Amino acid sequence: MTYLTRQEEQILMAVLDLEDKAYLVPIRKKIKEFTGKAYSLGTIYVPLNRLEKKGYLESFLGEPTSVRGGKAVKYYRLTKKGLEALEKIRILHNRIWKNYAVNLDNK
Repeated sequence: MTYLTRQEEQILMAVLDLEDKAYLVPIRKKIKEFTGKAYSLGTIYVPLNRLEKKGYLESFLGEPTSVRGGKAVKYYRLTKKGLEALEKIRILHNRIWKNYAVNLDNK
């Protein structure tokens, strides 16, 4: 049984959260919101491609814009397989943390 890496999980959660606005730059910003870490674009781009090859994401091109010199933006959306992978990792996290109530006030 294979699970998502933490980085893959963060990327898929960002795509899920961004809905139809999920492309490289907003995905990176959303991950920074989640984690406080500012990853490079390359650090996000490589796993995006890997997740697409695995069938967790699908991509599509938006309309070309003058802001991008006539280039289209590559958007991403979750597939059914991607949603299932997120659910699987959520269940794993819940199972791991089930018996641990972290109370830092008492430490």
